[in-house]
Amino acid sequence: MSESPLLEVENLCTYFRLSKSHPFGRSRTVFAVDDVSFRVSRGTTFGIVGESGCGKSTTAMSILRLIKPTSGSVRFDGNDVLKLDPKPLRRLRSRMQLIFQDPYSSLNPRATAGNIVAAPLKTHNIGSRQQHHERVSELFSRVGLRPEQQTAFPHQFSGGQRQRISIARALATDPELIVCDEPVSALDVAIQAQVLNLLIRLQRELNLTYLFISHDMGVIQHMCDEVVVLYLGKIVEQADRNSLFSHPLHPYTWSLLSAVPSIYSDADSLKQRVKLKGDPPSPIDPPPGCRFAQRCPFADTSKHCYSKMPLLRIIKGQHKVACHRVSEEGVAPQDIHTI
Repeated sequence: MSESPLLEVENLCTYFRLSKSHPFGRSRTVFAVDDVSFRVSRGTTFGIVGESGCGKSTTAMSILRLIKPTSGSVRFDGNDVLKLDPKPLRRLRSRMQLIFQDPYSSLNPRATAGNIVAAPLKTHNIGSRQQHHERVSELFSRVGLRPEQQTAFPHQFSGGQRQRISIARALATDPELIVCDEPVSALDVAIQAQVLNLLIRLQRELNLTYLFISHDMGVIQHMCDEVVVLYLGKIVEQADRNSLFSHPLHPYTWSLLSAVPSIYSDADSLKQRVKLKGDPPSPIDPPPGCRFAQRCPFADTSKHCYSKMPLLRIIKGQHKVACHRVSEEGVAPQDIHTI
């Protein structure tokens, strides 16, 4: 595994200016992604986790420049994606592909499965028609589909098979980075396991790098080497998988982990389940201080939770957290308090 990062994201911000409700109204801005930074090493799986509306998908779309970021930099293999002109960006995009969340709406219902998988090859002018046919046949076999299914249409496949078509399409241009945007959330649990194991096998065989987005902590634990936890557009915690799941520091991460189903039903495990009160604040007008403070069971006015934005700081190794209540020694508020 190379130490050189394939993807470097620094101070990425993506804001959306809303139109005024009337001529004399105040202009409003949605702070969808706010100062996000991380690095993804080659051949690894980097996870972004958080509840709906936290900015996960917007971060991914901004990295691929499918949404124009407000500021920051995104470097893919040394190239600043946000500064590239259209032609070099088009060439670079063949090395970065995307697996969408919904296998139903992400496939053209009027195209056959074979043509769907071949579409990226035609878009990027890769190979001849015969080579397209050979490549599609190879990809169908690789993702577990039969060659004769190339002539079938999306409605003739199950949800898991449709997602396999999406995976084959993403592999068509032989990319180095694949962004997986909630790739199994629309599938049954049994099919989820099959698709996740397929992604793991493909990564091992093709040395792929994944940027994996999910709201499911169980899926993140199964797939990812390193994880960032997003809340209302900001990173609240970042760590390798083992550190994050064995000792979460931020109360929000702790609450997410408490919601993961367990086979144990004893009284002690039930006591640890955290039920957050209220809804996340609006990204249009985020509150001062920590954005999680209004829902945090450990928020304290004397610790500036409501008035000062916590900085993302290193606690131990590469374990980072943005929380006023976490000590420099790595003692989290949930370690010493009960709720």
